[in-house]
Amino acid sequence: MEAHHERTKEKYASNPDIDTARSKYNFHIVKPTKSYLQETNSRIEAAGCKTRKDSVRFVDTLITASPDFFKGKKRAEIKEFFQTAVDFLSRKIGKDNIFAATVHMDEKTPHMHLCFTPITEDGRLSAKEIIGNRIQLTKWQDDFFAHMVKSFPDIERGESASKTGRRHIPTRVFKQAVNLSKQAVRIKTELDAINPLNAGKKKAEVAALLDKFFPRMESLETQVRKYQREINALATENTSLEKRLETSRPSVKDQLEAGKLQQEIQFLRQFYASIPEEYKMAYRAAQQKSPPTQQR
Repeated sequence: MEAHHERTKEKYASNPDIDTARSKYNFHIVKPTKSYLQETNSRIEAAGCKTRKDSVRFVDTLITASPDFFKGKKRAEIKEFFQTAVDFLSRKIGKDNIFAATVHMDEKTPHMHLCFTPITEDGRLSAKEIIGNRIQLTKWQDDFFAHMVKSFPDIERGESASKTGRRHIPTRVFKQAVNLSKQAVRIKTELDAINPLNAGKKKAEVAALLDKFFPRMESLETQVRKYQREINALATENTSLEKRLETSRPSVKDQLEAGKLQQEIQFLRQFYASIPEEYKMAYRAAQQKSPPTQQR
């Protein structure tokens, strides 16, 4: 997580949205003085917190707004937005608990990752107490909007999940589907290129690609089942929204993305059905011989 937030890698294959040429425009509201691990451990030790193996040692929060909100805003205004957000969280979780607040300007929409150790005022390590349950989190978001709108009257509050009954579909699900579709196109190209002269070598290459594709496809299907209700609802609302995109509220973009997600899933399922059965059988046989590995 530190490598992602602080941009210590040269390439980010897992996130194609990162434009490393623009990473020089990233900035800190709170800059860590040590590694994330050292920052976390030093705070826990200083507070004398008791820990367990399953203790939550730090929390990563994401602060952002719609792309339309940031459109036309100067760097100083963007920095003021995130500083105002940090001021809110400082009062909520304790200023001394925050060890990093990094703003990314090298992706599609400016956003901030703020990391903190969940240490209570009486010196206990308790993320559960500080963050609370789903109802408390909804109130956090309501309070956050009330705080931010004072300084930024043009910001709008999205519909609360407590009213819509929906969960937010994580961005990673959309990216997972897009990346998997790219893999599928590559595999299909390799499959189409198999002929009697290169069959042995090409089949081995395709099998190696499918060994990575199959578990990732299974992982995506699991995510889709989890958020199927939300995907269906947003896609249903997607009718004719392309024409109204510029004048509609930000949630329209979520609806359009859900429609695209459905298209990606349909493509992937059609591709999966077209894969020769010999590859599927070989994969299943290999899975039975060894325990499955967790894919991310």
